[in-house]
This record gives sequence, structure tokens and C-alpha cells, in this order.
Amino acid sequence: MNAERRARPATSGLRPPARDTAELPYDIIVVGCSLGGMQALRIIFGGLPEDFCIPVAVVQHRHRTSNENLPTFFRRSSDMPVVDVQDKQFIKPGTIYLAPADYRLLVDKGRVDLSVDDAVHHSRPSVDVLFESAADAYGPRVIGIVLTGSNADGARGALQIKRRGGLVVAQDPITAEAPEMPRAVIEAGAVDQILPLNEIGPWLVERCRVDQDHA
Repeated sequence: MNAERRARPATSGLRPPARDTAELPYDIIVVGCSLGGMQALRIIFGGLPEDFCIPVAVVQHRHRTSNENLPTFFRRSSDMPVVDVQDKQFIKPGTIYLAPADYRLLVDKGRVDLSVDDAVHHSRPSVDVLFESAADAYGPRVIGIVLTGSNADGARGALQIKRRGGLVVAQDPITAEAPEMPRAVIEAGAVDQILPLNEIGPWLVERCRVDQDHA
């Protein structure tokens, strides 16, 4: 395997954020989707305000030859910055990070990493890999969201988030273009909330309020 593809150059995020976000109830939100995911993500991102401070890491299954213009597409409907991940990039508050085509996206404490390890569920990036890494890094301070998709990617990772004390939300399969992915998570017993697509963004805003009681 070409060693030059092991890591994309870290062209941004070279310094950790100075802003203190210790008062926020969660450290990160991780989202996984596949077939129908672009429209689903557009609706969710459109429901998050500009001052929504919790970073969001997203795996949308993308063909390995897909173009690099996905952030531009989502910026049209998002008040938050949307970027394709660069390897070993520091996580900033209030930013949406998209897994680039044909790379695994992993979350570590305070940063996002890329790898070209094997595909999972025939997919790279993989929802399971993202969710498991976030659960290991942030434990109960993670929210995982599983949206529309046509396979079971995300079910195993959602269980790991649950085991570490985090929250898992599934899109109501009735509102999903492809119900298999959220249904697999629900059937695995990993879900805290099942929400119609148009309610997920408002639920996140309310759930992540600094003054909200999450006990």
C-alpha cells in the first residue's frame, strides 16, 4: 500500500482551540449515514444554530472516487463551519468534520485521525470505526446519531457508545430513505431516542444546552 496515502497533510487546525468548553454537557457528536444521508444531514445541519459549540464528526458513506466538494454542499444549509478532515487535525468547537472518501475517520482526545485500514461492512469510511473510537476517547460525553442507510454499519459502534455511558439516537426508520441502518441499531438495543428526521436537530439543541439538567 502506498505509504503516501497513510495520512493526508494537516493543513488546518494546527493549534488546539483556546476556547474553554468544559461547561458543555458533551464533548462530541458523531453521526453515521449512507444511502439518503446527504439530504438527511442537510436537514440536521440546518437545524443547528451558529453558536452551537459541540463539534460534530460525520461518516457519510462515499465512493472512493467521489469529489471533495461535499463541505461546499453542506455549507449552503449550515450556519456552522463544515470541513473535510485532515489527518491529526485538532477538534475545534462548533465545527462539522466530514470523513473524506476512502479513509477511516477516528476520534482521539482533542483531535481527528485518518487511516486506510481495511473497510468495515464494505465501507471506508466506517460508522462503526468512528463510533467506537469516540466511545473510547470520550466515554459518557458522546452522542451518537444513526441516520438513513442500507446496511448495518453503526450498530456495533452504537453499542460501544452505550456501554461507555453515551447517548445514541436513531432516525425513525419510517422517515429514512433507507431504513436498514437505523433499524439495525434499534434492534441491537443500543438506542436511547428514536426521532423523526426533522426533530433530531432541535433535540440536539435542547439536549446540549449548557443549563440543561442531564442527570
